[in-house]
Amino acid sequence: MNPLKVESVVKQYGEKTAVNRLSFEVAEGEIYGLLGANGAGKTTTMRMVLGLILPDEGDIRYFGNPYSKEQLSMLGYLPEERGMYPKIKVSDQILYLAQLRGMPRKNAEANLRRWLDKFEVPEYYDKKVEELSKGNQQKIQFIAAVIHEPKIVIMDEAFSGLDPVNVEMLKKTVKELRDGGTSFVFSTHRMEHVEELCRNITIMHKSNPVLQGAIRDIKKKFPQERVLLSADEPIQGLESVPGVTSVVRHEHGWELKVREPEAAQAVLRHALAQGPVRRFELMEPTLNEIFIKTVGERHE
Repeated sequence: MNPLKVESVVKQYGEKTAVNRLSFEVAEGEIYGLLGANGAGKTTTMRMVLGLILPDEGDIRYFGNPYSKEQLSMLGYLPEERGMYPKIKVSDQILYLAQLRGMPRKNAEANLRRWLDKFEVPEYYDKKVEELSKGNQQKIQFIAAVIHEPKIVIMDEAFSGLDPVNVEMLKKTVKELRDGGTSFVFSTHRMEHVEELCRNITIMHKSNPVLQGAIRDIKKKFPQERVLLSADEPIQGLESVPGVTSVVRHEHGWELKVREPEAAQAVLRHALAQGPVRRFELMEPTLNEIFIKTVGERHE
């Protein structure tokens, strides 16, 4: 039985529908991507999963059970906005939060020290949150979300405010928790993070789910339109190749848009006729391109 099942949930505020007939399931040890522009309904969905608000219609199940106080201990939440109290010590806050979620203080103490050691910041135990940089505040907030060893973690823009080194550290940590069986619902605007971490996604637009499924299956539904090409010598006349819609010259080659994959082969033949080709690749669409196409076509 999957840890999380969202089935046909609806949430309305007056005449406005914030979420409309959304369904998805998250397997054990899966990072599920929930995507959409601002106002699409992602935050409302996450609040319903967390039990902060209830759906007007539909059902949310945790290992087959409805939401209750007993489910609280299995949920963790990393919000986009930092929610730690700035003038209170890191240890006081995190240990209190862990106890609120049912973890004995002794266990919470051991977990906190283990996490601080893992992130190479054991000295933060007695520091106030306001004494930390924004990036380190985000790491502390991540610890607060997982300190009680939840089975399901909701992450909203988890990597915001982090430099590239700390982004990689946090991604590695999330993967380790995933491999240990923790399930995640992951919302972000950074599509490259989704492609790296998620197997299945839902794209929402104006409260509705408009595209759902495995990323690899979704990509097969969209045409391959981008060609990367590089050669030792300049290649002339790429714009005139039938089926080529645009050509952009980069420092190390060309990026072309083609109407159909067959046009890519014409590009290759055209290039080889002028000399050796060092790189030729017909690229699958990126998730960012799919997102823009999916949401853009429905934009009013």
